[in-house]
Amino acid sequence: MNYQIQDSDIALLRKTGVPEDDINHCIKVAGKALEIGQRTGLKLDMELVGRGALFHDLGKAVTHAMEHGKIGAEMGKDLELPQAITDIMEKHIRGGLTEEEATELGLPVKDYTLRTLEEKIVIYADRLVDIITDGIVDIGGVESEAERRFEEILKEYPKYGKNFKTLQRYLGYHQEIQGLIKKTEV
Repeated sequence: MNYQIQDSDIALLRKTGVPEDDINHCIKVAGKALEIGQRTGLKLDMELVGRGALFHDLGKAVTHAMEHGKIGAEMGKDLELPQAITDIMEKHIRGGLTEEEATELGLPVKDYTLRTLEEKIVIYADRLVDIITDGIVDIGGVESEAERRFEEILKEYPKYGKNFKTLQRYLGYHQEIQGLIKKTEV
């Protein structure tokens, strides 16, 4: 399925009060996630990938703190977004926390582990867009530099890897998704 970002969804982000910088970030993440999803060559729910990425930071209408994922998921439920989308919103913090990590961070105790490839693609795209937007790579129009150097960048810049557990999660998503992409390129 070839999914396109809907203007009505962008308008909904604005209506809820998401700051324009965050909306621009969400649009970039959605575009990157859709591109990555296509490159895997797999039959994915591309609407989930696109909308999950677009709405992942909805909670930033209220706060930029750690709980913006939980708050965004609650807002998404009030807006009657599908549960698969609100799940992405809630679980995207640090790439999907364990119950133990949630407790350490003061979030509601539950398992936030990412289970679907669609979820993983959204979180991977989010991290890639952060790297690209922050100017860590000199892309010169070629965003693949962020993908090629992903592991190196996450290990070199603690801001992106956060801590050992989070770093390992992100590296796992990178390896899984790049492995799928490489299969289609052969």
